[in-house]
Amino acid sequence: MKIQVAGPGCPRCWETERNVIDACAKLNLAVDISHLYDVREYAKLGVRITPAVIVDGKVVIMGKVPTVEEIKKLLSTMR
Repeated sequence: MKIQVAGPGCPRCWETERNVIDACAKLNLAVDISHLYDVREYAKLGVRITPAVIVDGKVVIMGKVPTVEEIKKLLSTMR
């Protein structure tokens, strides 16, 4: 599974990335987590509002900072 956090590097984006990392750790998921900073790159994926979370190329969260629990629930359904 590949998870990308999209955003320019603002505090909300960093918090989203930390929450994604924490959720994956709590679920014992071995995933590839990266951060997309380039607006052109994440716009091509359909991201219009940041922060956003992209799982395997699909935008699953956009425009809000998801909690660790929200991410855990989402990822549990995608396994």
